[in-house]
Amino acid sequence: MKAYCPSFHISVIVPVLNEEEGINEFLHHIKNNIGNEQIEIILVDGDVHGGTIRKISHDEEIITLVSPPGRARQMNTGAAAAHGDILLFLHADTLLPRDAFKLVGKALEDKNYCGGAFDMGIDSSHLLLRAASLSASLKHRITRVPYGDQGIFIRSDFFWKIGGYSEIPLFEDVELMKRIKKMGQKIVILGSCVKTSPRKWKKEGMLYTIVRNWILQILYLAGVSPEYLESVYYGNRWRSWKRKI
Repeated sequence: MKAYCPSFHISVIVPVLNEEEGINEFLHHIKNNIGNEQIEIILVDGDVHGGTIRKISHDEEIITLVSPPGRARQMNTGAAAAHGDILLFLHADTLLPRDAFKLVGKALEDKNYCGGAFDMGIDSSHLLLRAASLSASLKHRITRVPYGDQGIFIRSDFFWKIGGYSEIPLFEDVELMKRIKKMGQKIVILGSCVKTSPRKWKKEGMLYTIVRNWILQILYLAGVSPEYLESVYYGNRWRSWKRKI
């Protein structure tokens, strides 16, 4: 006899790696946002030893999985275990706006949309990061190509119809959206903003991180392979250039 599987409206899929410090606060935030919605939370750890999973306070309502590292691979692993009609891919350093799940459900009541994302927001009052956030928001609304830290959501059946995320080391979010656009499908950018932690900008240097990301995006859109860009991203040439600025 097939085991009973509950029906969920939205499956929240969270790829993590070395997120021990803030994982419980992050999960608490998601749960506070659920309300009366039917939501399941799937956390996929890219650490084969499950370092982040081991730090989670005991909670039977969270599905925890381990997969080889790689955000696209981890998200596909989570999606394969999901029961939701809608898949919401959420980074562990990104907080959802109030009533996020209601907003997603309402947006996809329109059958013309296969998925979407929230507006871009960086949780910082620094003028440089505010400018970067506004610039990214405008760009995404014009191009209809949101990034993963905007909380991408997509109908589950459509996600598998197009083959899920391509398991590439960088820009899996952009690649997915480009495929969707090429198919003539539409996505919606919601007016409500997520709040992404500024930690990566602060750690690497704000100006350096902004300029580096722009350059990588331009190179990717120009046809440079994600594998090569990954080697550049983690290579010594960036660190030596960083010291100059």
